[in-house]
Amino acid sequence: MRVIAGSARRLQLKTVNGMNTRPTTDRIKETLFNMLQNDIEGCSFLDLYSGSGAIGIEALSRGAKRAVFVEKNKEAIQCIKYNLQFTKLQEYGNVMENNVLTALEILNKKKEMFDIIFMDPPYNMEIEKETLSYISGLNIMNKYSIIIVEASIETDFSYASDMGYDIVKEKIYKTNKHVFLKKA
Repeated sequence: MRVIAGSARRLQLKTVNGMNTRPTTDRIKETLFNMLQNDIEGCSFLDLYSGSGAIGIEALSRGAKRAVFVEKNKEAIQCIKYNLQFTKLQEYGNVMENNVLTALEILNKKKEMFDIIFMDPPYNMEIEKETLSYISGLNIMNKYSIIIVEASIETDFSYASDMGYDIVKEKIYKTNKHVFLKKA
């Protein structure tokens, strides 16, 4: 896995061993960031369920002013820190070793705001539903903020409008999809 574009372009990133994380492929990452290209420069990026940190690092490499990485797996935390240092982006990244809901509560109490929130939770466990529900009660987004959820193709988001979100875009790949949401 590598950084696709920007200041850290072509640098190989370390990944977490085993099957506990599922890195986003370079092809899907490139498609995602092509869709976000006008929104990345200068944004505050929140990477939930970060794994190796590849998505947040790609955002930083492409000009995000900062990224917060949330991960609870200790091996993944070390991987994110290594990747930030290796890409020379560590001064723009903040790594939180917490479960996502705890981290979100901390960020809300600090009055942190994010332009883009990306989440890639374990598939088919409805974790994205729980996380979206929790985010809907917080004040970490402005009216232009976007949430992107990476999920299995089968994942149903019909509940989104009941939580106060509009699905603004959905990009389906062979085995998964990205769902783009905004506050209604």
